Amino acid sequence: MRAAPKWFTPVAVIALLWNVLGCIAYLSDVTLSPEDVAKMSAAQQALYAARPAWAVGATALAVWGGALGCIGLIMRKRWATIAFLVSLLGVIVQDVALFGMTNVTADAGPTALGLQALVLAIAVALLFLGRHAQQREWIA
Repeated sequence: MRAAPKWFTPVAVIALLWNVLGCIAYLSDVTLSPEDVAKMSAAQQALYAARPAWAVGATALAVWGGALGCIGLIMRKRWATIAFLVSLLGVIVQDVALFGMTNVTADAGPTALGLQALVLAIAVALLFLGRHAQQREWIA
């Protein structure tokens, strides 16, 4: 294993913090009480109710896979790349459900689209970082 550049670990830690925020958001979402759902706007309630279970599962794969991948980078483990691939696939499946099966852009506005684009871009970047680290032998 070769020495990683000085920026590698700080980037991995920042990416882990990003993914931990995703894990917290996921846990907040799946633990909403009926009272919490009732406080949502009608459009938000409709989006919440329309989500298929497989889409929620894909979100779990996306956030937990991303967090695990970042831990793998910090530990300098080769399996980080596989975790990032699982995470990216989760994001893609989640996006198919979100944008292909609902009218989220009309109901939630352009902010939802922008945030999901950012999530997708970061998932792709982390997969590329994992592959790059593997090729440079920064992880083993």
